[in-house]
Amino acid sequence: MTLQVELVSPERILFSGDATSVTARTAEGDIAFLTGHAPFIGLLDIGVVTIDLTEGTRMKVAVHGGFVEVMDDRVTVLSDVAELPDQIDRARAERALAEAQGATGAGDAEADAAARRARVRLELAGG
Repeated sequence: MTLQVELVSPERILFSGDATSVTARTAEGDIAFLTGHAPFIGLLDIGVVTIDLTEGTRMKVAVHGGFVEVMDDRVTVLSDVAELPDQIDRARAERALAEAQGATGAGDAEADAAARRARVRLELAGG
């Protein structure tokens, strides 16, 4: 059995297809979805969604908030912002991380979130 997966951002559908598993970071922590998973709705955190495709490859996507819903072997990821590795501008992410780290000393929640987003982008871009 497989999961039917849809990963959607406001701009477009990034992925629609079959997978053996999906792993996402929610507000409660990381969670993996397999066939037969109980119905679930959760708030996505900043992190990487990993989709293990049925042909044996793995797809990773940076997400920056949104929701994940699981029902009847269907996983829908609705993300505020979602980026594939080849869409990430590494130099821009490095600059964003440096700027955010300069502002985080003040305990600024937005700067902390910006630093987490930049780290996720850099992780996905290979560094």
